[in-house]
Amino acid sequence: MVPVLSYVGYFLAGYTALIMLFYAMSLVVARAAFVARTLAAYIALIISSLYGVVASIALRLVGLHQLSQWAVARCFKFLMALLTGVTFDVEDPNGHLDTVRPAVFIGNHQTELDVLMLGCMFPKYCSVTAKASLKRTPFLGWFMSLSGSIFIDRANTRDAREAMRGAADEIRNKRQSVYMFPEGTRSYAREPMLLPFKKGAFHLAVQAQVPIVPVVVANYSHILWIKGLEFKSGRIPCKVLDPIPTTGLTAADVDNLTLSTRELMLNELIALTARARAQFTTETLRRDADGIATATGSDTRIRA
Repeated sequence: MVPVLSYVGYFLAGYTALIMLFYAMSLVVARAAFVARTLAAYIALIISSLYGVVASIALRLVGLHQLSQWAVARCFKFLMALLTGVTFDVEDPNGHLDTVRPAVFIGNHQTELDVLMLGCMFPKYCSVTAKASLKRTPFLGWFMSLSGSIFIDRANTRDAREAMRGAADEIRNKRQSVYMFPEGTRSYAREPMLLPFKKGAFHLAVQAQVPIVPVVVANYSHILWIKGLEFKSGRIPCKVLDPIPTTGLTAADVDNLTLSTRELMLNELIALTARARAQFTTETLRRDADGIATATGSDTRIRA
């Protein structure tokens, strides 16, 4: 046991030194910040997943396993703020995250950084859906299985329907909310846009007769642009919109519900992105004027 802990200690020390090296290099080579924050994000995800396995077992023993994903989401949020200087500012003016339950929460899907967005806004008593292949992923897959995630095999439509039916039962019987990305995949968009919405989330909400709660995240390519190897510190706005009721709706209403919800989210996405970019530019100029950081993205601190 002691040798194992020693190896883990050596690994963490070496990994930390590597991250700090790339952060130091970013003062000269801006793209080194991309490597530093990417490495930091991976270790934060691994630590959070390990914590999630333990937390899921402990919470299940006391009958609170529905809080597992919320607890681990918060852990990831704080680790990422500390290690990368990136966070999401959640705007929930009417308190829907705390009061609307159960519900189907939906949001736009941009990059892998959306995992951090979930860490910042994820409500209690909520779980995610995920592709079936993630179930076999070490650490993350173990945590997701223990915490009640709903795995869907996209290549098998019959299993997908069964999974959706099971999700509807969970929502109704356990008052368990679900978070889904209706675009189905990451857009990696440079400008604010939405891919066509898949209808699964809307069928699920109608089947369970629970509201849909849209969550819109500003386009954050000014923070993370993978194709350009750019990864900067900063705050990204995320807004919770008013719930859309589905009581009395049937499968025949899903098409219109999908289209109207997408239009609503797209309009908010455009407005939110304009505000986010203006704020980011102002903050960057202010930091430069104060002599705190250059525009290379090497400042890893988050301001309150």
